[in-house]
Amino acid sequence: MAKNLTDYKKQKDFLVCVDSDGCAMDTMDVKHIKCFGPCMVTEWGLEKWRDEILTRWNEINLYTMTRGINRFKGLSMALQEISKKYTAIEDLETLVKWAAESPELSNDAVKHAIEQNPGSVILKKTLNWSLAVNESINALPESEKLPFEGVKEALAYAQQYADVAIVSSANLGAVLDEWELYGLLEHTDIVLAQDAGSKAFCIGELLKKGYAPDHVLMCGDAPGDQDAAKKNGVFYYPILVKHEKESWAEFMDKGLKHLTEGTYGGAYQEKKTAAFLNNLGG
Repeated sequence: MAKNLTDYKKQKDFLVCVDSDGCAMDTMDVKHIKCFGPCMVTEWGLEKWRDEILTRWNEINLYTMTRGINRFKGLSMALQEISKKYTAIEDLETLVKWAAESPELSNDAVKHAIEQNPGSVILKKTLNWSLAVNESINALPESEKLPFEGVKEALAYAQQYADVAIVSSANLGAVLDEWELYGLLEHTDIVLAQDAGSKAFCIGELLKKGYAPDHVLMCGDAPGDQDAAKKNGVFYYPILVKHEKESWAEFMDKGLKHLTEGTYGGAYQEKKTAAFLNNLGG
């Protein structure tokens, strides 16, 4: 397996890119329900409205067309709603502006923003929240971080016909740990996580290795995955929320075959896109 994009070399004519959280790994729900939302409630002292706020956090991040949004953009959205509906959030506009305009959205980028604006209350709280989220995720038992049923078989099957790349916005260490634990890494050729750049950037860099765009498929569960595929002119295969097992079964039965036989575009892609939008209410 290649360690980075520089070392990576195309081996097969086809490429399958796979997102991690919520797509291959059944980790997205538990991370938001038990870590992201509760840590926000704690950091901003929102216990009075805990249930309503957590329900809305999960809607934003899991069950609508903003599923998979970057954590800081999701925080910005949630706090804006909270500020209007429940209680004023101090220095909110600073976070809203940063989340909308920063070229990088990561803990390091927040630290840099704090250095530029040391008086900002909300940026410091945002960093505290994000670090607490990471600690909380790391503390989750392994039994709550499982791959979806059928994923290992699907990856092994795909690797017979295509190179397989993890393309994820999750933390690299977490991806490597989770995929290694369940024997998924042996069926991948490269791991591209948060540190490698955006999903769209990573797919673009992989295309430079010599793949034809119509020989590349992005498997994902969120609009960000679909957008990354669109920006690069490659196909998109959705793993539908609450129907992940069936989605992976169809990938093995039909999806990959359509890709390798040159029939993915047109009717089949349109069918999968419609199912994806319907699944998230788009």
